[in-house]
Amino acid sequence: MTRPRVSVLLPVFDAASTLRSTLRSIQRQSERNWECIVVDDGSRDSSPEIARVMSDADRRFRVVRAPHAGLVSALNIGIVHCRGDYVARMDADDIMHRARLSRQADALDAAPELAGLGCRVRIFPRATMGSGMRAYERWINAADSEERILNEALIECPIAHPALMIRRDVLRSLGYRDCGWPEDYDLVLRALRGGHRLGAVAERLLAWRNLPTRLSQNSETYAVERFVACKAAHIAETLLRHEDEYALWGYGSTGRALQRALRALGKRPAVIVELHPGRIGNQIAGAPVVHPDAWLASRTHRLVVSVAGETPRSQIRERLALAELRERVDFVCAA
Repeated sequence: MTRPRVSVLLPVFDAASTLRSTLRSIQRQSERNWECIVVDDGSRDSSPEIARVMSDADRRFRVVRAPHAGLVSALNIGIVHCRGDYVARMDADDIMHRARLSRQADALDAAPELAGLGCRVRIFPRATMGSGMRAYERWINAADSEERILNEALIECPIAHPALMIRRDVLRSLGYRDCGWPEDYDLVLRALRGGHRLGAVAERLLAWRNLPTRLSQNSETYAVERFVACKAAHIAETLLRHEDEYALWGYGSTGRALQRALRALGKRPAVIVELHPGRIGNQIAGAPVVHPDAWLASRTHRLVVSVAGETPRSQIRERLALAELRERVDFVCAA
């Protein structure tokens, strides 16, 4: 068989209500040289039959059946079967724009230095979206360049997993891990930590379904504290790899959670940087609390900025840049 240009990696578990529309969106792609590896993770509904009917009609769909063992297992099983130069992730309830595969594959062809890339998304159904989800959609769609992905990687995962296309050899070398935190975020952070460069196609090429039944809404693996643990592990292996003390800017709920997660990894704050006048001069978590001016005058330790809110983070970034501090070398933003 001719090797496909793109392998679509599609894990499925009890997705009968949405799977047909997902498969049809793959089938209608303007890029014709693809295969879709449908990994059925022991579904109890009609998902296997829906996938089999599609594969009988279009041999580019290949169905792999496995006992139910969870998403990470299904993804790793699927990787083994992928033959394309590129692997495009897809979930069984999302819909591809018909140009998605061609746009992303063309972008990777044109940028051999990139290991993978994402794209902009449109979250649906729109009627049930609150202000928080709309703000998140704006944020993730603004992560549309290699630099923004690097700088925003510890705020949230800057690439929607079903929007990711990655070189097959890179994905095989990394694989997916079950660490008790989100496997997609873990993959992106490990790729960046390993020096792989990630970019984005600045077009909306994926309709990303958000329903209360999604795994990310129901599994403890995707709880806020598990995201924080994932970020802390990455910070401990990068910015704080060779030191056990750091400066922490911000001690609201975000900073407190991150401080606890880092302490569990043997990393402790030597100083807390705060604007709150009632905290300055006191101690928090065994560390003195100082005003930003005082810390900038001394610049002791590498800095973790853990402040919620894009506007205050931007202001802090500007201030640190004026002080000639380098993001990802002297400090990181994590929220």
